[in-house]
Amino acid sequence: MVCPVATVLVTGSHGLVGSALVPALAARGDRVLKLVRGMGPVQAATPHEIVWDPAAGTIDVGRLAGVDAVIHLAGENISAGRWTRARKARIRDSRVRGTRLLAETVAALPHPPRVLLAASATGYYGDRGAEILSEDSSPGTGFLADVCREWEAAVEPARRAGIRVVSMRSGVVLSPVGGMLAQVRPVFRLGLGGRLGSGRQYLSWIAIDDLVGAVLHLLADASAAGPVNTVAPGPVTNAEFTQALGRALSRPALFAIPAPVLRAMFGEMADGALLASTRAEPARLLASGYQFQWRDVAGALRHLLQ
Repeated sequence: MVCPVATVLVTGSHGLVGSALVPALAARGDRVLKLVRGMGPVQAATPHEIVWDPAAGTIDVGRLAGVDAVIHLAGENISAGRWTRARKARIRDSRVRGTRLLAETVAALPHPPRVLLAASATGYYGDRGAEILSEDSSPGTGFLADVCREWEAAVEPARRAGIRVVSMRSGVVLSPVGGMLAQVRPVFRLGLGGRLGSGRQYLSWIAIDDLVGAVLHLLADASAAGPVNTVAPGPVTNAEFTQALGRALSRPALFAIPAPVLRAMFGEMADGALLASTRAEPARLLASGYQFQWRDVAGALRHLLQ
């Protein structure tokens, strides 16, 4: 078990999840070190920052001594633009190269950390319609599924070194300050929101409060290892999510964007992310005893948007 006062190394500390997680770690008394990208020589900007460069394969290894746990969240935003060949390469490399470098580095330390929690995604399962997906379900096909398989495989050096490794397969993270919810909220406030395509595709989601809670839970649960679906127990269809969001904002959600229009606007990303259906359930998280704050998307949206 990670002790209440531990040294925790976090990558992606300025991202949507990291910016909520770091204060939660600090609030319980943990010492948080942030692994950040830097320019020029390997030199930390502050006493709590350690510089790395995944593309160059460099980390200030000397400052990793005494790290008890690692939480690896860094990765290129998959929805920041059309999936051009260059962007797909950045999405893949930012996950696979960075994870492999981090796993190899901590595995080689004289005193490795006890646990590595590494981000992954429900994209691992691909587009699976209404099939209920647990951690034991087979991988899917397509770009995101391929990336997730390589992403999870990149932690292997740490696992072989005896570090407890958890691959956190997250879905859409609902937060009022960023991510998908922040992107669509202005459109819905104008009364212009609506479903994407048929609206029948399933959305695996989790409120930011629960994702932070799940990370803290997985840090402490010494039996947790391997893939864990860090999603809420109630996946919903896109149409159900659209209606719940409209109600939370007291706005109609009558519009729809046809699939061909989405494909014209976003290219491959439309089928790979916006129209793909992933109905993942948090089987292992529930079995471990984690108590969700938000199991119902309507309640979660009302809480986040109040």
